[in-house]
Amino acid sequence: MRNILDKIILEKKKHVNQLKKIIDIKSLEQSEYFEIETYSLKNKIIKEDSFGIISEFKRKSPSKPNINLNADAVTITKGYQNAKSSGISILTDELFFGGNNKDFVSSRKELSIPMLRKDFIIDEFQLIESKSIGADVILLIASCLNDKEILKFSKLAKSLSLEVLLEVHSEEELNYSLNPYVDIVGVNNRNLNNFTTDINNSIKLSSFIPKDFCKISESGIFNKEDIIKLKSYGFNGFLIGENFMKTNDPSNACLNFMKSLYE
Repeated sequence: MRNILDKIILEKKKHVNQLKKIIDIKSLEQSEYFEIETYSLKNKIIKEDSFGIISEFKRKSPSKPNINLNADAVTITKGYQNAKSSGISILTDELFFGGNNKDFVSSRKELSIPMLRKDFIIDEFQLIESKSIGADVILLIASCLNDKEILKFSKLAKSLSLEVLLEVHSEEELNYSLNPYVDIVGVNNRNLNNFTTDINNSIKLSSFIPKDFCKISESGIFNKEDIIKLKSYGFNGFLIGENFMKTNDPSNACLNFMKSLYE
C-alpha cells in the first residue's frame, strides 16, 4: 500500500506540469486573495480556551473511495465554523480525494477562520496557487519531500505570509525535516503501509518535537478521551476529518463532538 503515495506523487507531478503550461504565475498573483491578510492557525489553536480542532472536508481517500462523494463544501465548512472549529482543512486533490480548488475558493468566501489547503505539494508553483485561492496554511508532507525541498518551500511560504504545517510519520522524518520556517508540526497517525490509524504514533513522537513548535495530531481521533490523552502529551491541536465526513451530517457531527469536549 505504501506504493499509493508514490502513485499520488507521480500523478501530482503530471498535473502540476500541465497546470504550469496553461496558468502563469503572474495571473495567480492577480487574485483578490493575494494581498489579503492571512489568519494564523497557530495562534488560533494555542489559545488556552481552545481545543484546537481543525475540521476537515474530504469526499474520498485512497483507502475509502466513498466517504461522502456528494458532500457540499460550503455547507459543511460553514457548519464547521459555526461549531467553533479552530480551523478548516480542505482537500484539493481531485483524482484521489475528490476535491478541487473550487471547493476551497467557494468556502473561503464564506469563512473567517484559518484555512489549510491540504494537498501534495511538490512544486513552488503550488505555493503561489495556494495563496491565490485564499489559503492561510499549506501542508508539507515529509515523506514526499527531501530536506532541501522542505526548507525551500517553507521559506517561500513565509514570504507569502502562509503558515507551514509540516506533517511527519516517524522520528526519522522529524530529524531531517524540521526548520525555523515551520509553524506547526503534525504527526499523522495513519500507517502508510496499511492505512490503519493509531494515536500512539503521536504519543511516541511527542517527546522528539522541540517545544518551540506547535504540535497537532492528525487522523484516528474519535472521542474526548483521545483529545485529553493527546493534550497530556503536549498536543495543541487535532485534525479530524473522516470521523465527521462519514456521517450523514458532518456539520452536526462536528457540533456534537465539540459539545462533548466541554461536558
